[in-house]
Amino acid sequence: MSDEKRTHDVVVYGATGYVGALVAAYLAEHAPADVRIALAGRSAAKLETTRRELPERGRSWPLIVADATDEASLEALVTSTRVLVTTVGPYARYGLPVVEACARAGTHYCDLTGEVLFVRDAMELVDKTARDTGARIVHSCGYDSIPSDLGVFLCHQQAAADDAGELTAVGLVATARGGFSGGTIDSMRAQMEAVGADPALRRVVTDPYALSPDRTAESTQAQPADAPLPGRRGSRGMWTAPFVMASYNTRIVRRSNALQDWAYGRTLRYQEVMGTGRGPAGAVAAAGVTAGLGLALAGMSFGPTRSVLDRVLPAPGTGPTPEEREKGWFRMDLDAATTSGRRYRAVVSGPGDPGYAATAVMLGESALCLALDGDRLPARAGSLTPASAMGEALIDRLRVAGHTYTVSPA
Repeated sequence: MSDEKRTHDVVVYGATGYVGALVAAYLAEHAPADVRIALAGRSAAKLETTRRELPERGRSWPLIVADATDEASLEALVTSTRVLVTTVGPYARYGLPVVEACARAGTHYCDLTGEVLFVRDAMELVDKTARDTGARIVHSCGYDSIPSDLGVFLCHQQAAADDAGELTAVGLVATARGGFSGGTIDSMRAQMEAVGADPALRRVVTDPYALSPDRTAESTQAQPADAPLPGRRGSRGMWTAPFVMASYNTRIVRRSNALQDWAYGRTLRYQEVMGTGRGPAGAVAAAGVTAGLGLALAGMSFGPTRSVLDRVLPAPGTGPTPEEREKGWFRMDLDAATTSGRRYRAVVSGPGDPGYAATAVMLGESALCLALDGDRLPARAGSLTPASAMGEALIDRLRVAGHTYTVSPA
């Protein structure tokens, strides 16, 4: 379908949800004036409410009523726009019809998923169709997994520019102030329920190359553990603990590597951990985070305790106050080694609660990148990642939006 027949450049699907409304507000304040934007969701009344609360420019945007379970309304939605940005999760429950409709229509797509099983199903379902139609289906365009994905991409870019060889090992230490969104937690819960119902899926989610486009072509070299024991990293003696999204982000980074013909290096070892501070306080925090994460994951996998956790964890569609969102921040420190022996340090950081405010910036800029920067994007379509779909163009956008992306020799 030609772009001339589309009435919108970007449609925010799920605009009535907490994060969807944040993305819509971000676009109302930062999208160029000539970008045609619409809001979509299941309820006309809720869409009206969302629109009334947007900054002034967004109050005149068109509204589209659509439901992922209604094929006709979904088809009308995706054929009306050049880019569909969706916050409707859990994606394994609601996302596949949306992805499939976008792939058929040649509509670019971006989401916030952190679900290995959904991305695997989506890439198997739509990759060929999307390549045929030219659709870029881009998963994980928020805190999961843009900082990780673009951080490693940045290290690779610098090593290549310096003729320093391939990357052999990259370690990422994440620090942040803020929380994970209720939608992220709901997605984790849904995936654990799926694994519980079908134990064979456990082999998929624990496979470090679960999202590779060609599993048989991957290296046989073992990857670092996703949930290592507490320890100290780097010259500053930072204590670290398992990072809750490492088992997802690492697979996105490895998929990016494979989608770019293993440009980072076929034997790249990649690991993510969470920084908890230095000294005795950091050690205590690392032990506490490790124990707490283990208990939370175990509780989510067991029905009676899951119901207790549901009462204390953030619910989908809820989030912090504006003041709390503003106080948040995130930072990723990456240490990369190369085949030449040269090392690099990269920093990816940004203001705002990572799961809400910073994610709204990342998803909003991803949508604008897909809509406006086609001449700068890699000539690549299909089921993609942020790095393989947008790479340097998205890094440039995020820098302008106030996020930090730096790399230097170590």
